[in-house]
Amino acid sequence: MAEIKVERRNSVALVTVHDPDKRNALTLDLSADLADAVADAEHDESVHALVVTGTPPAFCAGANLTALGEAKEAGLRAIYEGFLAVARCKLPTVAAVGGQAVGAGLNLALAADVRFANPKARFDARFLKLGIHPGGGMTWMLQRAVGPQQAAAMTLFGEVLSATAAEQAGLVHRVVDGDHDALVEAAVEFASATADVPRELLITTKRTMRATRSIAAHAEAVSTEVVPQLASLESPEFAARLAAIQARISGSA
Repeated sequence: MAEIKVERRNSVALVTVHDPDKRNALTLDLSADLADAVADAEHDESVHALVVTGTPPAFCAGANLTALGEAKEAGLRAIYEGFLAVARCKLPTVAAVGGQAVGAGLNLALAADVRFANPKARFDARFLKLGIHPGGGMTWMLQRAVGPQQAAAMTLFGEVLSATAAEQAGLVHRVVDGDHDALVEAAVEFASATADVPRELLITTKRTMRATRSIAAHAEAVSTEVVPQLASLESPEFAARLAAIQARISGSA
């Protein structure tokens, strides 16, 4: 049965696209359910980060071709909604790519803040090979992730990146040796580093990083950061942590 599985790993929501017989190709229903799972994680105050993966053997083989072939603009946008929900997610996100990430599946991987992969991962734009123009913002996301030359090689010339090549290109943050379970465990452990950070501070900082990414001037970035930084200095979380640090220093004196 095709479904989106959601599992809590302490402060991390693990979201799995599960339709292994069809290599986790995104249907309208799966995309809608994926968007709902992301929204649920955002609304859960105990969730600090989200990891998205796909049931082996693939990460996500793209959009279901039948659904894609029948889609008009509204249908295309509905298919996009799952990975766009990940891209819009206000929480930190990690993609654990343990197989092929093709077309819209590449978009799903690109939508995450950080990507982990195991040696079975393959990153394949493939749109042009199917006679389809790229969609869902792939050209924008890919060029920002790897630069225009590597993005052109993948999009226009059909270059497929292995996990190692993707790491070298900056598309993947870390390659994890081992099977899918080891990959997911590594991604969840990485995401769990957010557990001790105040949730609102994570959300605000991610929002600021999105804003400063398009800023050219250092001074403008300073101005963008100063308002939320002042707010954090006035927060009870900072006051408690400062008091704990001061108590430790006093105790060691």
